[in-house]
Amino acid sequence: MAKQSAVERNKRVILMAKKYASKRTRLKAIAADKSLPGEERFAARLRLAELPRNSNPTRIRNRCEITGRPRGYYRKLRMSRIALRDYASIGQIPGMVKSSW
Repeated sequence: MAKQSAVERNKRVILMAKKYASKRTRLKAIAADKSLPGEERFAARLRLAELPRNSNPTRIRNRCEITGRPRGYYRKLRMSRIALRDYASIGQIPGMVKSSW
């Protein structure tokens, strides 16, 4: 199991990213619009920089839904390689069989 504090911190980052998502996309669109004057685009960049750092979705860490492990993560299954192996061994994942030779 991962540290509970790290898992909870990641959950807070996910919530904050959702909260500021619309504001962030609107400001980024203004900053990227070449038809607007430079001062307005610069002001949008400044307002974007004032947003909390944890509101940026790139700060979200992919973690296993079962164990919270941050590494060896399969996006499609949303679990780590270790949890995947355990669940496949006991037959909890349809169509997946543990290979042995």
